[in-house]
Amino acid sequence: MGATPYPLHRPGYADTPKTRAMREAAAALGLEFRLPPLAVSFAPAPDAVPQPGLPIADPEYGNLHGAVRRTCRLCGECNVGCNEGAKNSLDFTYLSAARRHGAELRTGHDVQAVRPAARGGYEVDYVRYSLEGTGEPESRPTTATIACDRLVLAAGTLGTTQLLLRSRNRLPGLGPALGTRFSGNGDMLSFLIRAKDGRTGRNRPLNPSQGPVITAAIRLPDELDGFPGAGRGGYIEDGGYPQFVQWLAEGARGPQQFSRVARFLARRLATQVGLSPQRHLSKGMSDLLGDGLLTSTSLPLLGMGRDIPDGELRMRRGRLDVSWTTANSTDGAERIRTTMRRIADVLGAGYADNPLWRLGRTITVHPLGGAPMGRRPETGVCDPFGEAYGHRGLYIADGSALPGPVGANPSLTIAALADRMCTRLLEDRAGGAVATAPRPAYTRRTSLVFTETMTGYYVPGAADPVTAERGGQRTGFAFRLTVTADDLDAFLDDPEHEARADGWVESTGCGGRRPVLHGRFNLFAPAVDSTGQEGDGAMRGGCVRRVLRYRLHFTDAQDRPCTFAGHKQITHGAPLRLWLDTTALPFRLLAGHLTDPLNGEPAVLGSGRLRLRLGDLAHQLSTFRTTGPGGAAALARFGEFFLGHLWESYVRHGRLPTGGTS
Repeated sequence: MGATPYPLHRPGYADTPKTRAMREAAAALGLEFRLPPLAVSFAPAPDAVPQPGLPIADPEYGNLHGAVRRTCRLCGECNVGCNEGAKNSLDFTYLSAARRHGAELRTGHDVQAVRPAARGGYEVDYVRYSLEGTGEPESRPTTATIACDRLVLAAGTLGTTQLLLRSRNRLPGLGPALGTRFSGNGDMLSFLIRAKDGRTGRNRPLNPSQGPVITAAIRLPDELDGFPGAGRGGYIEDGGYPQFVQWLAEGARGPQQFSRVARFLARRLATQVGLSPQRHLSKGMSDLLGDGLLTSTSLPLLGMGRDIPDGELRMRRGRLDVSWTTANSTDGAERIRTTMRRIADVLGAGYADNPLWRLGRTITVHPLGGAPMGRRPETGVCDPFGEAYGHRGLYIADGSALPGPVGANPSLTIAALADRMCTRLLEDRAGGAVATAPRPAYTRRTSLVFTETMTGYYVPGAADPVTAERGGQRTGFAFRLTVTADDLDAFLDDPEHEARADGWVESTGCGGRRPVLHGRFNLFAPAVDSTGQEGDGAMRGGCVRRVLRYRLHFTDAQDRPCTFAGHKQITHGAPLRLWLDTTALPFRLLAGHLTDPLNGEPAVLGSGRLRLRLGDLAHQLSTFRTTGPGGAAALARFGEFFLGHLWESYVRHGRLPTGGTS
């Protein structure tokens, strides 16, 4: 694909204003500046010197269009179709090579459904349309079916997911992960407007139509890169558009355009009747078109990062429906927006959000997920090599297989995964060891979901809940969690009884409502030691045998990672303690995202205690839901498990008070 950075160091490229402006802003803000790899030909051959507008030497497989290609001439038309052939898109690379080696390429074919064939392999139903300009007579669309031994889906995130959703009844091995983990790759769009040179006060040209659409990137560090407290990282890149868009934008400025037209007509009329000396028409046309300062001193900014992949893709009335919200990804988005504003300040420009952002919506050109890879069929549609669980020989080779955002522009990552998938496919075809590996299928297990809301207080700086109860400056604290046991049978059989917890925590001490990035809930897990101590020394009355444990990762308003570590203590005590034990949640807030808060000596940010109110308990009981086969039986088994533990702790082994106060 010939990925190469923009040759900013070469003549003809070094004076690209928007690239130089991005480099200046990065230096002023102390951020990393990059020239990202672009699948664009700047040089006529791999080892040649970059120069705009030169004929590109075809590789040995040629190009399927048979057209002369030329190196990038910096026209900004990348997003609307490169008329020079400088973009190294699939038609010029992989598809041209494939046809040279005997592949048949069929345009105008729309796949409708896929299904396993009776004797192995797959059948693909499609509609064939007649296309204008091909010389074929116009005709009604026709339907047909093609059979194959192996099937690779690469219709893009939305296309592949829609196709699998349509075919779900025919592909019984696909599990509940289908349609999940949708992400927009953190995409954001904003605009710098009317940049000025800070030293001279003059207008600063940014010329967004000069160069490819993207030439440079400013990197925001990520906590996963080894920067504690950095939060979720991202990139900010320069945007661009063709020159004709600049003409349209300038022409759309209503009052200014009307005024220029009126002056132009008045001067032409005055010249015609002899009331004004003869003027050059070219000067009049120049005045009519305007100085173009708005568009030449403005620049789109493209942001992307690691948003939360919590969206869903579902079929609704025959159409693909995307359910995703910016709410749980606000922290990362705000960090990118803040940096964009700082870039605007450095360049002396105004700042404007994409208008849709004000409506709580966003635009993405990098949709990901929907058929995510995973370790098992319960959590993924395909394995790490793109082969679908339960359906040998069915592969996914596009962005739908990504289980979350890449952070950077994902096209080359997707290409690398597809290339890796092809290697595995060839090994499988050759009959190697991987060919006999079993393909586990989803067996339609039943899941359980319920929601819990608790409220209480939090004392910053308190070492444990007991200290917090004794005194200190209290602030409100609450959470709402949706607890999901994806496989109820496995959840009940697991000694730790661990489930997923999603939702939010809220406290002014943490910067308001913060989404849970990663949460785990353990129901009636064994206590840590024989004393029942689980980190806060809050055991009172009776011996703790089981705990309801909460581990919630989130970030505060400064993007510092925090862990909510709390547990309800289930004692072998008097039945009268049942309500107190199951509705009280002592907790600590710890610095960092910790998987085992009891290991070592984590830094304690504060402590507190939450309560489950009677009204919240009533609502919680109404939220229990099951999905999958045998829902009623599964819910009954869960109820038996839950009530059985309470009976064991508070009735069978409970101690009734024999005098005095319990």
